[in-house]
Parts: sequence; structure tokens; C-alpha cells
Amino acid sequence: MKQIRTIFALAITLLYIPALSAQTSGFTPEMKLRMANRIMETYYVDSIDSDKAVESAIVAMLKTLDPHSTYTNAEETRELTTPLEGNFSGIGIQFNMLEDTVFVIQTIPGGPCEKVGIVPGDRIIQAGDSILAGRKLSNSRILGILRGPKGSVVPLTVVRRGEAEPMMFSVERDDIPIHSVDASFMADPTTGYIRITRFAENTADELKEALADLKRQGMKNLIIDLEDNGGGYLGAATEIASEFLPKGAPIVYTDAEKLGTSTYDNERKGSFLDGRIVVMVNQYSASASEILSGAIQDNDRGLIVGRRTFGKGLVQRPFNFPDGSMIRLTVSRYFTPSGRCIQRPYDRENLDDYNLDILHRYEHGEFTSADSVQLDKSQAYYTLHNHRPVYGGGGIMPDLFVPLDTTAVTPCYRQLLAKGIINRYAITYVDDNRDSLHTAYPTEQSFIDGFNVGPELIDGLAKMATTSGIELKEDEFENSTPMLRTILKGLIGRDLFQTSTYYKVVYPILNDEYIAALQLINDKKMYENLLKHGQKAK
Repeated sequence: MKQIRTIFALAITLLYIPALSAQTSGFTPEMKLRMANRIMETYYVDSIDSDKAVESAIVAMLKTLDPHSTYTNAEETRELTTPLEGNFSGIGIQFNMLEDTVFVIQTIPGGPCEKVGIVPGDRIIQAGDSILAGRKLSNSRILGILRGPKGSVVPLTVVRRGEAEPMMFSVERDDIPIHSVDASFMADPTTGYIRITRFAENTADELKEALADLKRQGMKNLIIDLEDNGGGYLGAATEIASEFLPKGAPIVYTDAEKLGTSTYDNERKGSFLDGRIVVMVNQYSASASEILSGAIQDNDRGLIVGRRTFGKGLVQRPFNFPDGSMIRLTVSRYFTPSGRCIQRPYDRENLDDYNLDILHRYEHGEFTSADSVQLDKSQAYYTLHNHRPVYGGGGIMPDLFVPLDTTAVTPCYRQLLAKGIINRYAITYVDDNRDSLHTAYPTEQSFIDGFNVGPELIDGLAKMATTSGIELKEDEFENSTPMLRTILKGLIGRDLFQTSTYYKVVYPILNDEYIAALQLINDKKMYENLLKHGQKAK
């Protein structure tokens, strides 16, 4: 009897589904989606996780649109938006996961941890009820534990070198700024340098503060470093561009079939209009970085140095769901002042190829030779004042190409970098010698001028690498040693002083784009020639 009932139920189902599909009049995609969900919930052999199924459906739908329309769940959304919001509530430390311990690199001046007496070198082994030591937690998990509502108190258990017993601190969380201007200093007596890592809510204010400080130090010309800057808020990019352009100058415009055209022109006189400007970019400079670069290049306000940028000319708008998840939907394309769209082409049916574009560029030799860059001559545009040629169709091509130098990047170096050995050794060295280092080098400049990475440090690095399971080949290690000396010095200086120290130490020796930018900005004849005639290869 049971078997008869089962056969009868299956027969009813088979009759029901064709009947539904036959009613095509007025049958919308939304109805089809709801029907598919109802069928699965009613007849699928096992239980269904509805939330997971819906998320998978959203992700699949967005993949049919373009490479940059995405869905993120609540946790992914927090990780994505927090760095752009300008601040969060936390305890105010920069930390590193050293083996299985949360190691305090720096405390934010005036922040909650500094106020209660936590110092660089301390190890946080417990926060509230959460054990941090010995668990090898991810950075995102540690951040989730240490962050919390402003005014909330978290008890911290800290191990400090020289103290026999763990120390207890009660830390009241407060608003902690997230800086997007990583470094700002005078590269030479007349040239300022500013590194922007993202375009966030507070980036324009940070840039204005850095500009004012550099002007007080005698800055006449400026290098803006956008290397590896993946973008951020469109508004931040336009506000920053306005500092360098005259009133009324076009910055960017967006265009979309459904939303129409929006134009962003400078509404006020910029604060830095006379000095020479060079912008550093590379293949990872994208989105808002390309808006700023394009505005400066198309207005003939400055020169771009480095390698062709990423080529992201699509604008996303966030749509938030009540559960904290979010869709970032492409709503328009943006165009530089000359009219070029720098979004690189993509095939909706083969987005994997789009995602591998950087690898393809490397394999085709684009990073080492300007001649390997395939410029689409049919997409030639001209700058607004000097009428030099610029090109659409995929990224911002620099005015001065700088090839990628990989001669010291041996397999040995890659292993040291991938396993975090270089950074871990620098942290350990500073922790073991912090007091003596501060005594010997009380100021940043005395450290830059006087500290040398001797053979004992290189031997110590090699020993740590060997004990971590890395087999060092002597010829490879020797080839990378000069670079390792410079990077180690930069990391040690960063931990002793500030983030800018790293760039002051490393870039004049290892960053070819910085070296080229500094040479160009101080060669007035070459600068003006490029600004007048256009792109040249180095």
C-alpha cells in the first residue's frame, strides 16, 4: 500500500510541473526564481539551507553581469567597509601574529592601550574570555575579539619581557582612526612625498594635513604614490584631485543608461597649483587611483610614472541588506576628462580570463618593456591643454614607463616572504634589542644615517629560515642579500619609529618608480618636455 501511495505522489508531481511550465503568459524571471525555490524546498531529497541557497543564487546572478558586481555576507561586508569608514572602535594597537602570539608592534599615540601603559613588545595572551596565545588565529578573528563598541571595557592579559608574571590591564575601547596616508616626508629639500593606500572617508583630510606639513618644511614639488592602491570612494578621489586643479577643471564623469550622466568638476581653487607633480602607479593601482591619475594627466597638471594601471572603469553602488550583507552593483562607467573610459575589456562568458589579466600581462613582457603594451590606437584621446595623446581601452598608461626589476627576487626570497620570515625576524630582533637600539639611535634620522644590517643579522635571518623549514640555496641567498639588508633595516626602523621610516629607508634604494619619479621631478627640462609631448619609454 505504501508503494502505491509513493507512485501516486510521484505521478501527481510529474503532472504538476509541466502544468506550471505551460503557463508562459506573464511568466516573469522573478516568478521563475520563486517557483524554483518552492520546488526545491518542497521536493528536494534532503533538507536545504535556505540562506546558503539564496546567497549562492545571488552570487551566480551577479557573475553574469560584469567582473566587479559582487555579493558579500555580513562578515565579509564588515571587513570590506571598515578600512574605508575612517575609524572603528577598538583598543588602539598595531599588532602582528608572531608564531601563535599577538605581538604589539606599536600603540596609537593617545589611544586606549597607550593610556593604560601597554607598550611595543608586549604580548597579549588573553582578551576577556578569549584565549589568544597558542591558537594561531587569523588576523580577522583577532580583530573581531579586540574591537567592540566605544566605551566598552575589555580586560587584557599581557606578557612583558622582564616581568615574571603576566600583567592585567582594563582597556576602554575608543574610536581609532584608520589612516590611508601611510607615509609623508620630504624626499629632498624641495620635494615632498605622500603615499596613499586607499581612498576612504578621511583620506582627503589626511592629504590636506600632509600637504600643509610638507609646505611648512619647504616643499615646492610633490610625488604622490598610488602604487598598489586598489581604490575606494569616488568622492575621496574627486576631493583629492581638487587640491591640485584650478576651479572649474573637469575631474571625472560617469555615464549610465539608467542613471544618466554625472559630471564632477572642481568647485574651488586648489591649494597646490604651482609646483611640479609626479604620480607613481603600477599594475595594481585601480579605480579611484585611476580617477586621480587620469584627472592629473588629462588636465596636464602632472606626469604619471610607473606601469600601466589595472583598468577598472566601472562604478559600484552598495545596496545593504538588513542582515548586514551587501550587493555592490555596477551602476555606471566613469570617464576621464579627455573622454576615455579606461575599463579594460571583458567577456561576460569568460570572466576567468579577465581575472587572470595581470598574469597575462606579466607573461607577455608588459612589466619589463613598454613596447609590449598593446595600446588601442582607435581609442586615442588628447589631453585638454597640451593635446598630447592618451589612450582608453584598459588602464592609465604612464608618461614615463619604469620596468619591473626582479633580478634579486629569487625563489629563496619568495619563500622568505611567503612564510613571513623577514618580518618575523625584524620583530624578534627589535624585541630583543629595543632599549639598546633606542639608546644608540634616539631619533629617526640617526637610525637612517647610522644603523647598518651587518653579517650577524643576515646570519640570524638565515638561521630562522632554516629552523622554519626553508632550504636556502647559497647562490640565491647571496643574490638576494643586498635587498634583504635594505628591507630588514626598513622593517626595524618602522617598528622603532613610524611607518614612514620604512619608505625613507627602502624606496631610495629598491623602488625604481620612486627613484625615477624623484629624478624626473628635479629635471625641469625633461619634465616639461614630457608634459608637452606625451608618453615616452624609459
